[in-house]
Amino acid sequence: MTSQLTVDALLEQMGVAGRRLDHLHAAEAGAGNISISIDWNTDLESVFTEKQIGVKLPRKVPALAGRTVFVTGSGCRLREVADAPEKSVSAFIVDKGGETGTWYTHSNKTYQRPTSEFNSHLAVHNDQVVQRGISFQAIVHAQPPYLVALSHISETLNNKDFNRMIFRWEPETIVQVPEGIAVLKFMVPGSDELMENNVIGLRDHRIALWAKHGIMVRSNFSALSAVDIIEYLETGAMYEHMNAASGGKSTGLSDDEIRRVVSAFNVKTDMY
Repeated sequence: MTSQLTVDALLEQMGVAGRRLDHLHAAEAGAGNISISIDWNTDLESVFTEKQIGVKLPRKVPALAGRTVFVTGSGCRLREVADAPEKSVSAFIVDKGGETGTWYTHSNKTYQRPTSEFNSHLAVHNDQVVQRGISFQAIVHAQPPYLVALSHISETLNNKDFNRMIFRWEPETIVQVPEGIAVLKFMVPGSDELMENNVIGLRDHRIALWAKHGIMVRSNFSALSAVDIIEYLETGAMYEHMNAASGGKSTGLSDDEIRRVVSAFNVKTDMY
């Protein structure tokens, strides 16, 4: 992401991503959440009619000082964000020190507070600024059914086996997501434990699996690009499910076949 998008353009991104997640059945009812962090100034008051100064953030994020973070509200339906984004999304300008921020909302908002997983969003935004100095980042949390269903199988709930299940069905998968999935064990949603492990998982991966719950994905390009990553991996999980349902007779791509794809497309990966 290089262009400095307007508030309306950023909210449109979030709306398009929300609808695509709904099409994937990955954001049932009020499940799932989206955030975007930017390092440029925007005219927040052109969209958001109210603001509160000095609102305490759920996580200290000093690297985000002066930056703006857009986030969906707790319980909001992601499929409805596009219809009236100002009702489902709010924005924070983070104060110096990263403990508080000015919270911009609309008088017709349909939520009382940001998503309960705002701590995980903020922590990843903060860490990626520290690690990579990014100016833009979109983060999506969703609950894609095939990926989540496979995360309930304890025997394969580890980085090696889970990734092998997903990546053996389509040659495109290793090309599009060469770093693979960071697989995390079950942790209570919204907890500090999940937040801290998720930051580590997303430091060198763009997607982390939250076992028996969902996934979190980051993109430096757009919210829809984050959803694209979900779609590639959810498709692999769907094939894995279809194979199991038909008796497990398919072999999928062999490791050697995937290595040939890696070589042909000059993919930088340590998975194969």
